[in-house]
Amino acid sequence: MKPISFIIITYNRAADTLELLQNISSLNNSSTLLQDIIIVNNASTENYDTVKNYISEKITFPFQYIDAPSNLGVTKGRNFALQFAKGEICIFLDDDAILGNPDALENVIKSFDSKGIDDREVAIVSFKVLYYSTKEFQKNALPNKQFDKYQSKEIFYTYYFAGGAHAIKRKVLNEVGNLPEDFFYGMEEYDLSYRILDNGYCIKYDSSIIMLHKESPLGRKPKSEKLRMMWVNKTIVAYKYLPKPFFYTTAIMWSIQFLKETNCNLNNFFKGWKAIFAIPKTQKRTRLKTTTLQYLKEVEARLWY
Repeated sequence: MKPISFIIITYNRAADTLELLQNISSLNNSSTLLQDIIIVNNASTENYDTVKNYISEKITFPFQYIDAPSNLGVTKGRNFALQFAKGEICIFLDDDAILGNPDALENVIKSFDSKGIDDREVAIVSFKVLYYSTKEFQKNALPNKQFDKYQSKEIFYTYYFAGGAHAIKRKVLNEVGNLPEDFFYGMEEYDLSYRILDNGYCIKYDSSIIMLHKESPLGRKPKSEKLRMMWVNKTIVAYKYLPKPFFYTTAIMWSIQFLKETNCNLNNFFKGWKAIFAIPKTQKRTRLKTTTLQYLKEVEARLWY
C-alpha cells in the first residue's frame, strides 16, 4: 500500500483541474508515493472531457474520476471523496492550485514523521500558500492570525489549518470523524481541528510544502450568503467547544464584520442572528479538555472571534 491519497473536489474549473493533474504527475516520486488521486466533479456544468482524456492517457497513475450525485458543497464533497481514498495520508488541494515544489510529496512524509509539540502526534500538516501569479504570501491562508509574527517561521504548531492546502492522517479521521456536513460553507476546519486537538494530537504548519493558489492577490469577496454561513458556523464552533464568553464575543464581533463586508445587508444579517439564537437548542456543547485549552494558549490561538 502506498502512503498518500490526493483528493481534489472540482467545480467548473476543468482547465485548472487539468493543470493540477499534470502538476501532480510531475512531482518527485509521485508514482511511488501516491496510492490514488481522487477527482470528484461536484456537479459541474462545464465540459471535463480534457480532464477525462488526460486521465485515460496516464494509465500508470492511479487517477479516479468520480461524478458527485449533486453539488455537495465543500464538506460533504470531501467526505464523499474520502470513501474512495485508500492512503494513510490524505492531501486536500483546491482545484485552482498546484503544488509549487517538486519535492512536496516527500516533504509531506517527512513532516508527519517528525515529533510534534508536547509529545503530541502530528495529525495535520498545513501548507504554505502563495499566490500563483505573484508568488506573494497569501495572508489569510497562514494558520495563525498573527501574520507578522509567524510569516517567516519555517515550522510552527497551530490550532487550525488551510482547508484547501493540507494533509491529514486517515487514522485521525477514523478516530474523530469526518468534516461536519451541516457546514455547507466555511469554518469546518475549526470544528475538525478542535476535535483533533481534544484527542491529543497537534496541527503543524510546514513551509517546505508550497501551494500556488490562483486566487487574485486582491482577494475574492464572498457573497453575503457565504459570509453569513461563515459567521454562523464560527459561532457554532465557539458554542460547541469553547467557554461561553467566546460564544458571545464571536457572535457579536462577526456580526459587526458581516455588516462591514456586506454594506449592511440587513436581510442576511437578521437571518444570521436568527440562526445564532437557535444554536443552544440545536447544538450540543462538548467543552474542550483543560489540556486542549492549555495547548491553544501555548500556540497563541485567537479565540475571541
